[in-house]
Amino acid sequence: MNLREQLIEFEGTRLHAYPDPLTGGEPWTIGRGHCGPEVCPGLIWSMEEVESAFDADIAEKTAQCEAAFPWFSALNEPRQAVIVGMCFQMGLDRLKNFVNTLAMVQAGEYDRAADGMRNSRWAHQTPIRAVKLARQMETGQWAS
Repeated sequence: MNLREQLIEFEGTRLHAYPDPLTGGEPWTIGRGHCGPEVCPGLIWSMEEVESAFDADIAEKTAQCEAAFPWFSALNEPRQAVIVGMCFQMGLDRLKNFVNTLAMVQAGEYDRAADGMRNSRWAHQTPIRAVKLARQMETGQWAS
């Protein structure tokens, strides 16, 4: 398992733009979780466009996490994937709202960080993803 494979598992692949499941509208999404000003109702992408945007989105979210969290590079790959995966799903600004959880990750208190993840509004909105990522944060092993 790696970040790319895990994100594909969570995001799936859709060639037609679709509305946000929580709002029924904005932000519109396409491909593998790609949101942007160009994404609107009726937009259709090829698999080449999906792959290109997906690679760019992973690189962007990883760079954002590296810049925002100085301790990020000290995490092992599965724990880095949790942080990037959350950033991918909700954006950096919303991820930064997990102040206590992120502080626990930084301190190496992974059990407490996982508890914070499980007890969040995010976990109630996307429970399958949250359970897997919390377990991955807790154990430092890829969740299957």
